[in-house]
Amino acid sequence: MAPSDRPEPPADAAAPIETIRVVIAEDQQLIRRAFATMFQMEPDIEVVGQAADGVEAIDLVRRYRPDIVLMDIQMPRLGGIAATRRIVAEHPGTQVVALSTFDTDDLVFEAISAGAQAYLLKDTSEDEILDTIRAVKRGESRLSPLVARKVFEEFRRARPQVPVAGEGGAADEPLTEREEAILALVAKGRSNREIADAVFLAEGTVKNYVSRIMEKLHVQTRTELAVKALGRPRR
Repeated sequence: MAPSDRPEPPADAAAPIETIRVVIAEDQQLIRRAFATMFQMEPDIEVVGQAADGVEAIDLVRRYRPDIVLMDIQMPRLGGIAATRRIVAEHPGTQVVALSTFDTDDLVFEAISAGAQAYLLKDTSEDEILDTIRAVKRGESRLSPLVARKVFEEFRRARPQVPVAGEGGAADEPLTEREEAILALVAKGRSNREIADAVFLAEGTVKNYVSRIMEKLHVQTRTELAVKALGRPRR
């Protein structure tokens, strides 16, 4: 066949799907397998390893360099918090989604301090877990609503009741009314999709707004943004 006679690829050929490589760290085999089965149904998620404790999780991260570790907090030999701290320090390209049956203050704050990008409870819906995995891959942070409430309450207890004059250096760049509205929804733990529905914008537009707000308020993560929002004076 002459080169000019070769068929051209379809103009609407789908672009390759970017795969999210996941390690599941969970000491209960039944739960571990359930997560693996759920992820295997998703075309953009690949389970590259399963660990029964924190030691195995670290070994699998070293071997496969996954994008995300779904990390149970309470496991034998080495717990999820200690394993998270090691993984985040040694492999900054791997993000950790903490998973627990409990939302006790100590576990929540220790997991976040260790470097977890998200904290979910085990009764979280499948859709929310999948949405969180994809959001964390995009660089976002996620907290279950109950967990977010604890973080915000702790922030309220810790912040001074009266701002000190002149404290904190340069003032934040003013936000527009639309940015203030979006920030308020971020502070309530809403996802970009939920915010888009609430303010009648495209999800991609909301993402751009959130990035701009983070720049203006000098924060690096969505969780920091939500916490800082609580400290801002109401307009």
